[in-house]
Amino acid sequence: MSLAHPHYDVIIIGAGPSGAAAAAMLAQAEKKVLVLERQQFPRFSIGESLLPQCMMYLEQAGLRDTVEQHAQALGFQFKDGAAFYRGGEHTVFDFREKSSTGPGTTFQVKREKFDQLLIQQAAAYGAEVQHGMQVEQVALQDDGKHCVKLRNLADDAQLDLTCAFLLDASGFGRVLPRLLDLEYPSDFPVRQAAFCHVKTELDHPSFDRNKILITVHPTNPEIWYWLIPFADGTASLGVVGSERFFADDGNAKAALWRKVEDEPYLLEVLGDCDVVRDEQIITGYSANVKQLHGKGYALLGNAGEFLDPVFSSGVTIALKSAIMAVPLVLRELNGETVDWQQEFSSPLRKGIDTFRTYVKGWYDCSFQDVIFYPHQQATIKQMICSILAGYAWDLQNPFVRESDRRLKVVTELCQES
Repeated sequence: MSLAHPHYDVIIIGAGPSGAAAAAMLAQAEKKVLVLERQQFPRFSIGESLLPQCMMYLEQAGLRDTVEQHAQALGFQFKDGAAFYRGGEHTVFDFREKSSTGPGTTFQVKREKFDQLLIQQAAAYGAEVQHGMQVEQVALQDDGKHCVKLRNLADDAQLDLTCAFLLDASGFGRVLPRLLDLEYPSDFPVRQAAFCHVKTELDHPSFDRNKILITVHPTNPEIWYWLIPFADGTASLGVVGSERFFADDGNAKAALWRKVEDEPYLLEVLGDCDVVRDEQIITGYSANVKQLHGKGYALLGNAGEFLDPVFSSGVTIALKSAIMAVPLVLRELNGETVDWQQEFSSPLRKGIDTFRTYVKGWYDCSFQDVIFYPHQQATIKQMICSILAGYAWDLQNPFVRESDRRLKVVTELCQES
């Protein structure tokens, strides 16, 4: 197999949402961009519930029209909010009733179809995309001609390329963090997710298929479930908790269904269902890095940091990182000086840290008490709704600007009432 060029302006490792968005933008800017993806597409991925903020980022990347045009044909489920259930308490956040400006609706997607659609559109813009390619070595050079050694998994052939800039969009593969010794322990406890796809009618009268359903375990609030409906009559079902809660489960099937059987309401909503994608487990998925950038490279999405699936922030962070990085890459390619710390890392981490505040609050139950508070003040709910809709970089929102302090104050008010 031959590549179009021995040297590229930008090489992107990974063809997921952040890689596709970056490739689409760079190709539209008429740069020579190569996307290297280890897996063949379509391929399964978790992270199926998008947030409305994603739609704005997809639009900036030139991908939103493609998603909306193909949504019905590909079975993407319209989504306008999130529903929560805890021990008889129901509450709903309608993303259209948020304080931040921007889209209030999005989709719940099967990622094998969604990711393939995005990378195909990036290729249509002119990005070169190669699947079955594994990056094995990277050597960053002072002359700006960085060396990438890769292996074609089809025939085991070795290939050597150079590029002016590298973007790592490899997700949980975390290629550059491994190769450049950038990995750093996450401060989150080790958690485990067990999940599968089921075929089910989901015709329970209290269930709104336009919303993701997040259910809290009836006796252990550190354990929670997701139920994400798709438009084709199937749904994604998962349970998340600290690793110790699954210690007695011998396999993925037991880990999932033993916990699901603990929650009568969830069983009632599921009704008769058949597993159509086998149960799987991922463990210790939270990750961090020492830095998000360096000379000649930047890390996008989960390659840099992944928090937790509870508020579906993964794809939003991935797309945001691409949207922020590409204009800086273009400036650097034009010979301009870029302050990656101030223009990329610090502002990107601000939104990640906002999500982190509410993820931590979910697991220590302080944010759960806010979510399920029966006398929610409309303005505060709208601000919190904005964060749940993905608007974690909206500094006009005090619950973003001062996330820790504001959550603490509102939690105390809810718990005292």
